[in-house]
Amino acid sequence: MDPSSLRDLVEFMAKSLVDQPDEVEVNEVVGEQTTVVELKVSKDDLGKVIGKQGRTARSMRTILNAASTKLQKRSVLEIVE
Repeated sequence: MDPSSLRDLVEFMAKSLVDQPDEVEVNEVVGEQTTVVELKVSKDDLGKVIGKQGRTARSMRTILNAASTKLQKRSVLEIVE
Protein backbone atom coordinates (compact mmCIF):
# COMPACT_ATOMS: atom_id res chain seq x y z
CA MET A 1 0.00 0.00 0.00
CA ASP A 2 1.64 3.24 -1.10
CA PRO A 3 0.80 6.73 0.25
CA SER A 4 -1.17 7.80 -2.86
CA SER A 5 -3.47 4.86 -2.19
CA LEU A 6 -4.98 6.92 0.67
CA ARG A 7 -6.21 9.35 -1.97
CA ASP A 8 -7.51 6.46 -4.07
CA LEU A 9 -9.22 4.94 -1.03
CA VAL A 10 -11.12 8.16 -0.25
CA GLU A 11 -12.00 8.58 -3.93
CA PHE A 12 -13.35 5.02 -4.11
CA MET A 13 -15.45 5.43 -0.95
CA ALA A 14 -16.86 8.77 -2.08
CA LYS A 15 -17.68 7.58 -5.61
CA SER A 16 -19.48 4.56 -4.15
CA LEU A 17 -21.71 6.81 -2.03
CA VAL A 18 -22.71 9.62 -4.37
CA ASP A 19 -25.16 9.94 -7.28
CA GLN A 20 -22.69 11.96 -9.38
CA PRO A 21 -19.33 10.13 -9.20
CA ASP A 22 -17.89 12.31 -12.00
CA GLU A 23 -18.10 15.32 -9.67
CA VAL A 24 -15.90 13.72 -6.98
CA GLU A 25 -12.53 15.44 -6.56
CA VAL A 26 -9.87 14.31 -4.12
CA ASN A 27 -6.72 16.32 -3.43
CA GLU A 28 -3.86 15.30 -1.21
CA VAL A 29 -1.88 17.96 0.62
CA VAL A 30 1.23 16.37 2.06
CA GLY A 31 2.64 18.13 5.10
CA GLU A 32 5.68 17.31 7.22
CA GLN A 33 3.77 15.21 9.73
CA THR A 34 0.20 15.02 8.47
CA THR A 35 -1.38 14.46 5.08
CA VAL A 36 -4.65 16.29 4.47
CA VAL A 37 -7.00 14.53 2.09
CA GLU A 38 -9.52 17.03 0.71
CA LEU A 39 -12.77 15.65 -0.64
CA LYS A 40 -15.05 17.71 -2.85
CA VAL A 41 -18.41 16.45 -4.13
CA SER A 42 -21.37 18.12 -5.84
CA LYS A 43 -23.70 20.14 -3.59
CA ASP A 44 -26.48 17.58 -4.06
CA ASP A 45 -24.25 14.75 -2.82
CA LEU A 46 -22.82 16.57 0.20
CA GLY A 47 -25.45 15.10 2.52
CA LYS A 48 -24.71 11.56 1.33
CA VAL A 49 -21.02 11.93 2.12
CA ILE A 50 -21.61 13.50 5.54
CA GLY A 51 -24.51 11.22 6.52
CA LYS A 52 -26.96 11.54 9.38
CA GLN A 53 -25.27 13.36 12.27
CA GLY A 54 -21.96 13.01 10.42
CA ARG A 55 -21.91 9.22 10.73
CA THR A 56 -20.77 8.51 7.17
CA ALA A 57 -18.00 11.12 7.34
CA ARG A 58 -16.89 9.70 10.72
CA SER A 59 -16.78 6.19 9.24
CA MET A 60 -14.73 7.38 6.28
CA ARG A 61 -12.30 9.08 8.68
CA THR A 62 -12.01 5.86 10.71
CA ILE A 63 -11.18 3.82 7.61
CA LEU A 64 -8.68 6.47 6.48
CA ASN A 65 -7.06 6.44 9.94
CA ALA A 66 -6.71 2.66 9.85
CA ALA A 67 -5.13 2.76 6.39
CA SER A 68 -2.74 5.59 7.28
CA THR A 69 -1.73 3.86 10.52
CA LYS A 70 -0.77 0.86 8.42
CA LEU A 71 1.41 3.20 6.33
CA GLN A 72 2.78 4.75 9.54
CA LYS A 73 1.46 8.16 8.54
CA ARG A 74 -1.06 10.64 9.94
CA SER A 75 -3.88 11.77 7.73
CA VAL A 76 -6.96 13.92 8.07
CA LEU A 77 -10.06 13.92 5.88
CA GLU A 78 -11.51 17.33 5.08
CA ILE A 79 -14.81 17.60 3.27
CA VAL A 80 -14.69 20.80 1.23
CA GLU A 81 -17.93 22.55 0.29
